[in-house]
Amino acid sequence: MSEELMLREEAEERLRALAGEHARLREDQWSAIKALVMDRRRVLVVQRTGWGKSAVYFVATALLRELGEGPTVIVSPLLALMRNQIAAAERAGIHAVTVNSANPEEWEEIYGQVADGLVDVLLVSPERLNNPDFRDQVLPALAESAGLVVVDEAHCISDWGHDFRPDYRRLRTLFENLPEGVPILATTATANARVTHDVAEQLGEETLVLRGPLERESLHLSVVRLRGAEQRLAWLARTLHELPGSGIVYTLTVAAAQEIAAYLREQGHEVAAYSGQTEQAERLAAEQALLDNKIKALVATSALGMGFDKPDLGFVVHVGAPQSPVAYYQQVGRAGRGVERAEVILLPGAEDREIWAYFASLAFPPEPVVRSVLDALAEGGVMSTAALESRVDLSRTRLESMLKVLDVDGAVRRVRGGWEATGEEWVYDADRYARVAAEREAEQKAMLDYLGTTGCREEFLRRLLDDESAAPCGRCDNCTGVHRSPEVEADAVERASQSLHRPGVEIETRKQWPIGLSDLKGRIKPELGAEPGRALGRLTDIGWGNRLRGLLADGAPDGPVPDDVFAAVVTVLSSWEWEQRPVAVVGVPSAARPQLVRSLAERLSQVGRLSYLGDLGYRSGPPARRFNSAQRVQAVRGTLAMPAALGPAVAAAGGPVLLVDDRVDTGWTMTLGAALLRHAGAPAVLPLALAVTS
Repeated sequence: MSEELMLREEAEERLRALAGEHARLREDQWSAIKALVMDRRRVLVVQRTGWGKSAVYFVATALLRELGEGPTVIVSPLLALMRNQIAAAERAGIHAVTVNSANPEEWEEIYGQVADGLVDVLLVSPERLNNPDFRDQVLPALAESAGLVVVDEAHCISDWGHDFRPDYRRLRTLFENLPEGVPILATTATANARVTHDVAEQLGEETLVLRGPLERESLHLSVVRLRGAEQRLAWLARTLHELPGSGIVYTLTVAAAQEIAAYLREQGHEVAAYSGQTEQAERLAAEQALLDNKIKALVATSALGMGFDKPDLGFVVHVGAPQSPVAYYQQVGRAGRGVERAEVILLPGAEDREIWAYFASLAFPPEPVVRSVLDALAEGGVMSTAALESRVDLSRTRLESMLKVLDVDGAVRRVRGGWEATGEEWVYDADRYARVAAEREAEQKAMLDYLGTTGCREEFLRRLLDDESAAPCGRCDNCTGVHRSPEVEADAVERASQSLHRPGVEIETRKQWPIGLSDLKGRIKPELGAEPGRALGRLTDIGWGNRLRGLLADGAPDGPVPDDVFAAVVTVLSSWEWEQRPVAVVGVPSAARPQLVRSLAERLSQVGRLSYLGDLGYRSGPPARRFNSAQRVQAVRGTLAMPAALGPAVAAAGGPVLLVDDRVDTGWTMTLGAALLRHAGAPAVLPLALAVTS
């Protein structure tokens, strides 16, 4: 028997241990395993979700370990994916461990086990690769001893990919530093020809690309257009009873996930909200509840995506269209992996494009902003992200993402205590950033085209992924001519409307001054702080958010507060369980909407029989808009002031003051305004706004 035939028989045996006695290797699975184990090549596998990509690297790991090779290092993007992979590995007799942010107390023990050869698979996140201690103390030895390197969800390597993550680009450096002959496997279910070429190029010359058809024979795709958010929510609550098994309801924002989950629970459905803001323990419990079919659905943002493995998932519903049809096809691919039929339904919304525009605004910053960061690091040496915020006007999330790109490009380096400049010459690749932005716009247009197509929906998506075998599926609503009715009972719509337009969300008050300010440090003194506040709604929700986005949009005309909005604010006030009722109202001065804020404050004083004391003022005009805390505090404190007549009026009022504004972004205008009022003698300040940003 030839060596290849013997190896294949052993591979088949390993697969049966992993997937059951009837499992057999697909030809491309065997081609990948053979290339990795016998030929020690670099391989890129682009195959649909559920095809068995993880089986390739677990079988290859088992065979390489038998040959005396070192452990497999799997770079995996999500904790959920790591947990599933560890469980699968154990079924195949492979000892797998992970190093991630959730288990720091285990790191030293795990590193020792790896060094002693007791670990077959080590899973790490791409972010871990640039943790200073891991990068400098662990990674070199690990790279030297690795028997196989696996990159899961490899489309993240490419900035043309729909889910590009800067830390993934760092893998190219890892590849270059591997000893000769260490095989590499990269896998993804969603990569078009451009992304496939880009990833293969980063893996290196002679990469074997194994790309298969992306058809999902169990998926039944459909689109249902409904007039408004109330109709979509009512339709979903009714239809959820009819959908098979358990599944996922995807939303575009955290606020929408919370809103929809709350309403579905009111209507008797067992569901849970899930997002990047959900506490880790709660996320784990929610995932397990869905895996065990103890709930009907998770109402989730894209935080529940890559790596969530539930073969019998019966449906995926999107309330709001993702901005990328490629990302959409990946998300719906979570369903129907182990069942004959799975329902995939998209409920687009009028607000989708506004949400897409917001995400687009978070793209790589303009060159002057980037240069200011490089200059700050060159002058200041090692600086934390928080300290950099005082020097550059970017939100924390956007600043960190930019620093990661600069790190990968070699212009900065992450070290203990923060970041430092490398001194290496760096070129702002404006053409590339513009091409990526244009690619994102093209994806959004393609998503709109998907909504309106009269052709096969699955074929449409597969052609966007450059699947040459794409053909009409015969299952979607367009192929069958069977379209789900958008009709919803009037009373159901009314119930949904009442839920969505139930006014009032809490404004969390600031407790700490931002890091990086020279004279404001630590906790805000209690005698200067504000009480927890209230807002009518969030700009990101699908209830009041839809109304408020138009009212507060840049360029929207100023005017008195609309009656429906004012009535809802009164409802917020009537349900506010404050310790002591306010006695007076003060407005925050507004450059863009002075009539709106003043009319709101005046009408509240009339309805609530409160004293209207006027507005705070500006010393030299309103502060320029700033996006991070340190910059915003500096801008507001330099301009916001207490008019001469207002201070005595506040003191004379003798009770809590309602501080009114149109919207709360960072929260620092309210915080500093409250401090001025408290200093003037107000015993308490209650912030009230029409909207909070998120």
